[in-house]
Amino acid sequence: MIIVGLGNPGAEYENTRHNTGAFLVENFRRYAGFPDWQENKKKKSLTSEGKVGKEKILLLLPGTFMNKSGEAVKGLIISPKKAEALVVVHDDLDLPLGRFKISFNKSAGGHRGVASISKMLKTDGFVRVRVGISSAGAKGKVKKPAGEKAVIEHILGKFKPAELAALKKLSKKTNEALQMIITLGREMAMGEFNKIS
Repeated sequence: MIIVGLGNPGAEYENTRHNTGAFLVENFRRYAGFPDWQENKKKKSLTSEGKVGKEKILLLLPGTFMNKSGEAVKGLIISPKKAEALVVVHDDLDLPLGRFKISFNKSAGGHRGVASISKMLKTDGFVRVRVGISSAGAKGKVKKPAGEKAVIEHILGKFKPAELAALKKLSKKTNEALQMIITLGREMAMGEFNKIS
């Protein structure tokens, strides 16, 4: 199984909302006790390999910019069947901060990193862990930024300390969800986590 954490490379993008996927996969690497990241020039990524139970897992942080994320998985996944063993963790404007949803075989929904992977693999048939980065109103309704300029400013903006604390708290749940996807399968994980997150 391959787990990809989406983000942009470089120190200036650390702790930005668009790097939520990379942040959470780094947390999972430590949680699972995997070795430090290694630079893999061939895969244009940072990689870390280990086992969860009997499953061999490759963690991958693309070294490309977000809209070229598909280049990192090219060559690793050579068929739609193989794509089913791919998990992509990424930020999602349709969900409020502190919530996440597990999806399978769904369209990119405007996320350029996901769209790049779908295009490169010629399929949407992979698992996505969609992690909320929008603020929520009083009744928990998502308050998305309006207009392209506002969206770009929001996703490339850095998390405020309270938001970062909420994401760290959420990472305990996303770690459990990833572990369940690996050990018990995506359907079980979707049934368990989509009802509570």
